[in-house]
Amino acid sequence: MAGKTVITFGTFDVFHVGHVRVLNRSAALGDRLVVGVSSDQLNFAKKGRNPVFSQEERLEIVANVKAVDAVFIEESLEQKRDYVLEHQASILVMGDDWSGKFDYLNDICEVVYLPRTPSVSTTAIIEHIVGNS
Repeated sequence: MAGKTVITFGTFDVFHVGHVRVLNRSAALGDRLVVGVSSDQLNFAKKGRNPVFSQEERLEIVANVKAVDAVFIEESLEQKRDYVLEHQASILVMGDDWSGKFDYLNDICEVVYLPRTPSVSTTAIIEHIVGNS
């Protein structure tokens, strides 16, 4: 596979400008962007609630972002190494709220932590909607 593959992960629920920006910034680091979209079960385990949109809907939304070349369902946080190897990624991008947590993968890829878009959060958006309904 020619060029650098970048891999990143997320829930991408209630898709917003912060998601677009992180995908564009991730894509700019290489030649191909592969995105792992958290399964509904993984999202519930991480956040204690089901996503607003199903994993199939979130997968379809992310697959249709111009910067994204391929998508797959992320079943487990513990499988990051397997996903990086399977997709032959040379760069793993995570949000800086995970800073340091994936440094153990530096033996197989470069790990980059990007700052989140200030004042944009899916949880905050959902809370705003619920509060105003």
